[in-house]
Amino acid sequence: MKRSGRLPISRQAIAKHLGVLREVGLVEPVRSGREVQYRVLGAQLRTAAGRLDAIGAAWDRRLAVIRDIAERE
Repeated sequence: MKRSGRLPISRQAIAKHLGVLREVGLVEPVRSGREVQYRVLGAQLRTAAGRLDAIGAAWDRRLAVIRDIAERE
């Protein structure tokens, strides 16, 4: 398995990850000669981070309720 020079994963794995990130709108391809580079779309990344923070906070609230119930019994 050939690996990228600076990353501990294969080029194929990187390509798959970039494909997923492109599908969900977090990166966009930019052609530079024969190469395709990817640019992070900051606004979409901030939106996704905000959603993940909200999900994490909701889980924290749920787990606190479960903890309170468990400690009362």
